[in-house]
Amino acid sequence: MKKLNPTLFNTLKPPQQPSIEPTTKSFNATINRLSSQGLNNQVLTTFTSMLTTDTPTDPYTFPRLLKACTSLNLLSLGLSLHNRVIVNGFSTDPYITSSLINFYAKFGDVNSACKMFDTMAERNVVPWTAIIGCYTRAGDGGMAFRMFNKMRYQGVEPSSVTLLSLLSGVLELTHLQCLHGCAVSYGFQGDLNLVNSILNVYTKCESIDNARKLFELMEERDIISWNSLISGYAHAGNVGEILRLFQRMKKEVTEPDKQTFGSLVSAIATQSNLGWGKLVHGQIVLSGFDLDAHVETSLLVMYLKCGNIDYACRIFEQNLDKDVVSWTAMISGLLQNDCADKALIVFSQMLNSRVEPSTATIASALAACAQLGSFDLGTSIHGYVLRHGMTLDIPAQNSLVTMYAKCGHLLQSCTVFDRMGNKDMVSWNAVIAGYALNGNLSKALSLFNDMRTIPQRPDSITVVSLLQACASIGALFQGKWVHNFVIRNCLRPCILVDTALVDMYSKCGELDTAHKCFDAMSQHDLVSWTTIIAGYGCHGKGDIALRMYSQFLQTGVEPNHVILLAVLSACSHSGLVREGLSIFQSIREAFGIEPKLEHRACVVDLLCRAGRVKEAYSFYKGNFSEPTIDVLGILLDACRTRKNLELGDVVVKEILKLRPVDAGYYVQLAHSYASMNKWDGVGEAWTQMRSLGLKKLPGWSYIEQHGMITTFFTDHNSNPLNEEIVSMLTSLSIGMRKMSFKTCQVHDVS
Repeated sequence: MKKLNPTLFNTLKPPQQPSIEPTTKSFNATINRLSSQGLNNQVLTTFTSMLTTDTPTDPYTFPRLLKACTSLNLLSLGLSLHNRVIVNGFSTDPYITSSLINFYAKFGDVNSACKMFDTMAERNVVPWTAIIGCYTRAGDGGMAFRMFNKMRYQGVEPSSVTLLSLLSGVLELTHLQCLHGCAVSYGFQGDLNLVNSILNVYTKCESIDNARKLFELMEERDIISWNSLISGYAHAGNVGEILRLFQRMKKEVTEPDKQTFGSLVSAIATQSNLGWGKLVHGQIVLSGFDLDAHVETSLLVMYLKCGNIDYACRIFEQNLDKDVVSWTAMISGLLQNDCADKALIVFSQMLNSRVEPSTATIASALAACAQLGSFDLGTSIHGYVLRHGMTLDIPAQNSLVTMYAKCGHLLQSCTVFDRMGNKDMVSWNAVIAGYALNGNLSKALSLFNDMRTIPQRPDSITVVSLLQACASIGALFQGKWVHNFVIRNCLRPCILVDTALVDMYSKCGELDTAHKCFDAMSQHDLVSWTTIIAGYGCHGKGDIALRMYSQFLQTGVEPNHVILLAVLSACSHSGLVREGLSIFQSIREAFGIEPKLEHRACVVDLLCRAGRVKEAYSFYKGNFSEPTIDVLGILLDACRTRKNLELGDVVVKEILKLRPVDAGYYVQLAHSYASMNKWDGVGEAWTQMRSLGLKKLPGWSYIEQHGMITTFFTDHNSNPLNEEIVSMLTSLSIGMRKMSFKTCQVHDVS
């Protein structure tokens, strides 16, 4: 029991003395009236007045006072009241004791609450309910149920308030069903508050069928009943049933409120159904809830999730009193719609409007910088955080780690990560993915091992990042090691991991193993089919890629533009012209998809590789409304390879009209002129490149060794091991020439 301080009431200022001397009963009546109105400060002031007039207290005085201390979070004052209870000899009063149990329970002092309960000689339902509620608030649902059973064993019948106290801590469906049975057996099925709570907990336990059965059995329903069931269906994503309940509400003359509309809009946002969203928006306007801040933000989020940025912007601009929630919703919604640049503009407007961003706002703004690869803006936001002394939560710190990593500044990313007090799975995944995607597989694997020693169990996202890194640099050995980890830690079946394994083995040239991984998958989606088809295609096995595509079509899943591009590319790499043209034709005719620029460019490449350059140029002229420099580059290479000088000259002129800003195109033009023996054209190409201030990037290559990538540039000696490498290459070159000389001598003798 905590030490009591009886002097705290001296700090309360008494009110002006009334002309008529009040009695204990009148003071108690005033205290009860003020407490029922929620005027807790005036409750305590009235008690101070009672003390200054030397009006004696009785057992009816203290329960309301303790309730006021609980509501106002005044622990010390409550302890002082407890001291007066003891001094006045009211410790055995069951109502005062129950109030003290509730008081200590509110402040998390379960031990003191239990001591109060244990001192009671006789206990009715009030203290039993109080101690049960104490354990429930403390998160000890098991003990709360044991106390409930003990109460019933001792012959004390629960009240509806007792069951309500237990309900707030229920997490399992079986416990809820037991309480529901108790409510029926004790005759509480007519208590609307209790039944509404049971209904609400059914939805939270994701037992929507039981919730619906209870709802239909209710003799009386209020707006809370409707909203509880609608919220349950919203959580399950059943928009159709919500709309039917919405119509039924109106027929039964129950007007929806802002919570009803909020649940409905949230469910529609989850389904991304713009048609339903507009319909409900109209109902909200007719009901007059469109100006409610919560409903307005829900509509904003709904339109953003449906991809309708224009409608979202209209709602956002019409809101003249934007709070941090609406600003953050707009920024994160734009980010999710791949409008990171617009998200940062809105963030800037938010700062200019003097609305202080939350950590969620900062996290979204940093994610936008990461998406754009904008290091300067990212560091500017980081500087804002430091200048204003903001304490970032873990998600915002994770965004900071990701921002630096995606901008290629791994040192800063790792520094932020190391300084984080608490790290979650996302933190580890962010820093590991940062190193993996920037080609530093060795450091990524080192962090992966550190993660396991914490211990922090890696998840599917962790291994997918590592497998993608292995695939990008062809690190087959490390990829097999990660695959082994996946098997040993039972991270399969997981469609993300399985697809990443197929991709890794494909890109490392292990097509048989990739196919085995594909066949071992418990299910396939568009991405996994695309991955295996692209794997065969890039290795020149177009016939197998087409066979896999045929199997995919038999699943009944509609193809998208990505898988169609993979099939076209496979045909191009294998010279399957007829098949490729047939597939291109099917894009619009069979699947109703408008071919993108990439599909059309792939057909040009397909025809060029097959030597049908004139046909490729005709296709280009008929299918590209605007000149496209990349496709013209494909045609120019084909003209040079096939010695088609006339067409090559035409393509060169079209490229020059576009005045490209990439030096590579001028190099390509120079080579093309050289192949045509047009040396004036070669000089002109170099001159134009220099006049534009363009420089060709040097050729480069890399090798991977033990997870580390070493890059080599043409005519560069910046590598720290340059001298040793040159020396070794010189020795190898001399040795190879000697071997060649000996081979020639042997050949001459024979």
